[in-house]
Amino acid sequence: MISPKIQDLLNAQLNREYSSSYAYLAMAAYAESVSLVGFASWLRVQHREELEHALKFYEYIHAQNGRVTLAAIAQPRAEYQSIVEVFEKVLEHEKYITRSIHELYGAAEAEKDYATKTFLGWFVSEQVEEEAAAQLMVDRLGMIGDSKGSLLYLDKEAKKRE
Repeated sequence: MISPKIQDLLNAQLNREYSSSYAYLAMAAYAESVSLVGFASWLRVQHREELEHALKFYEYIHAQNGRVTLAAIAQPRAEYQSIVEVFEKVLEHEKYITRSIHELYGAAEAEKDYATKTFLGWFVSEQVEEEAAAQLMVDRLGMIGDSKGSLLYLDKEAKKRE
């Protein structure tokens, strides 16, 4: 059983994951609109991962006899100056999600909710991977500067992500 406070925090995170998914899908749409289909594919993979994360929270809340509460999802940003800006926003967003997972973990720890801490452990590890993947894209995009050929090569490489 989870406390009302932990239930509220889990629901907030569930809704952040859905919002993340929606934002990444909008970023993918932007990338496709500027003919960067590999980056769009990378972002769609991210979109699907965030949906999976949301469902993990959904299932956990129910497994703990809690009540899932879904919130409205705000319209995500649709326009960017460049694909570099997109991935800078991806990295910024993943850092935000990491902070929220850590805060939730801390709350579970404070309440001695060991089941929730164990559940969240996977997300703590996952966020290390998420931030690293986003940082790698930001770094690589920074390396290529204004080289359109290098951008197209990196776009092709981004499509390989599964």
